[in-house]
Parts: sequence; structure tokens; C-alpha cells
Amino acid sequence: MGDNRQFQSAPSATRSGGYNLIAEFRDPPAQFEGCFTTFYHVSLDIGPDRAPLTDYLQPEWGNIRFFCGGTPEAVIGEQRVAGARFVATGPSTLPCRFTVGAMRMWGVGFLPLGWARFFDAEASACANIVCAGADHPAFTRFADLDESLCDPEATLDEQNAALVATMARLMRPTRDDARIRRVHTALVSGEQASVHDLADACAMSIRTLERVCARYFGFSPKLLMRRQRFMRSLATFMLHRGSRWTEAIDDHYHDQAQFTREFHAFMTMNPSEYAALDHPILTSFMEARLRARGSAAQTLDTPQDSN
Repeated sequence: MGDNRQFQSAPSATRSGGYNLIAEFRDPPAQFEGCFTTFYHVSLDIGPDRAPLTDYLQPEWGNIRFFCGGTPEAVIGEQRVAGARFVATGPSTLPCRFTVGAMRMWGVGFLPLGWARFFDAEASACANIVCAGADHPAFTRFADLDESLCDPEATLDEQNAALVATMARLMRPTRDDARIRRVHTALVSGEQASVHDLADACAMSIRTLERVCARYFGFSPKLLMRRQRFMRSLATFMLHRGSRWTEAIDDHYHDQAQFTREFHAFMTMNPSEYAALDHPILTSFMEARLRARGSAAQTLDTPQDSN
């Protein structure tokens, strides 16, 4: 199966306002190259006099998360899940608003190639959903991980080993690897100005591009290009605390009014409303991810970044 050496980041701790967040990132073995963003473990401790924390996840790829201790209440659009230890989300173009108390959590982010190798459902059929993973046919195959990843007697190394073993057992080959990688790499580069340009860069027809994007990426090529442009701007703003939106806006936006419209489309609020909110978890997590992985958000990872 090739080189199975793994990278493990040093735990990154953030203490502020009565809470303590520790994030640790682990690269999956090389046999999974291009399939995952990362495996990550987060622990959140909250002072006894502090309320649960609320934050907003940005648009991202599909994820599975296993919560030990406190479980979140999570909402995407009109969908809501609460009380589930195994929470799953499909690829998204909307924010996930969540509230959570003290907890330990393992998370796995699936890149489009990972969706191809681990899921039977089309990504477009799971777009913008949040659910109890054990109850959803697209995600139930991962439900047994709950017992291993929330075993209080197991070390993080042992839990990570169980995660790797499960993924090795479930992974299957796909015939679309090369196409998926080409589309993904071109999207992240941000060099194409139109769907026609993207199709040319990927050496495929627009119809084929649309099929590949719906099956493995979850959305149309045009919407995916818009999401990438937006996420570049949002990540820049989140990582430069105190900066202004005008300093973070991607060069592909015509003006600030266009960016404001796009912001509302992807985050369901205006930039000023988002900036006024506290982001007690997300900002700390993104900063830790950037230090450990060189990329602050899943949607900014290329297939090559994943290992």
C-alpha cells in the first residue's frame, strides 16, 4: 500500500474567555492520497460559569464528526440535528450554525476524490445537508467508528489507528481519479474566469465537467467557482483579525457590492453582520489549521495538499 508514514501536528491550544480549545491534525497515510483534507481531533473545555459556544462553519466539503461528551445542535438552511454523537454533512454552499458545550471530537473531511472512493450517493444528492450520520444511508457505513473514537480508555494514537483501519477497509477504486484531480486543482487555482475556461483547463467538455462536478463535488461548475472565490476572501479576512473587508476581497470581484451579494448568498448574512459576531471556535481552529497544514480551510486544499 505504499508509504504509510503519517504527519502529526503538535497540539495547538487557544485559551480565551473561559474556554480552552486544543486542535491536533493528522495526515492520513499515503494510501489515501487526495481523499481527505485531514483527520483532526478537537477538545473544548468550558468554564463552569460559561454558556455553550455558538459559531458558524463556512461552506466546505463533506465531513463526518464524532462527538464525545457534549453533542452539538447544528443547522444548515432548514435542516437541523441535535443530540447525535455522529454528525455528518454533505458538501455545502451555506453556513452551518452550531452550538456546543464541552466536548471531544474527531473529524474527517472528504475531498471530492474521497467522495468518489467512499460514497455510493452522488454528492449533489447530499449537498447542504446536516444529519445524524448513523441514520442516513450515505453515511451509515461510518457509524461503527463511534465506538472506537469515543472509547475513553483509548489513546489518541489508538483512536487514529482505528480510523485509518476503517478507512482502509471501506475504500474502493474509482475510474474518475484523473478527472476529479484535474477539476479540483483547477478550481483551487482560481485562474479560470468562466466555466468554458475551466472545462478547457481540465481537457473535457462542459457536459462532462458538469457531470463530474455533480457526482463528486456536489454543485455546478459555476457555483463551485463562485464558492472558491468567496472562500479565498473569507479566509483572508478571518486570518487577519482587525482587517477590513476591502483588504480581503478577491481580485475577481468587480466591486464591493458584488462581494456583498455573494457573501449573503453563501453566509446568509451581510459582511458587517458576520464581522460583528464572535467566532470563538472557528477563528482559533483556522489559525491552528494554517500553522499545521499551510491551508486555513478545507475548500482551499488541493488534492496534493492532503498528504
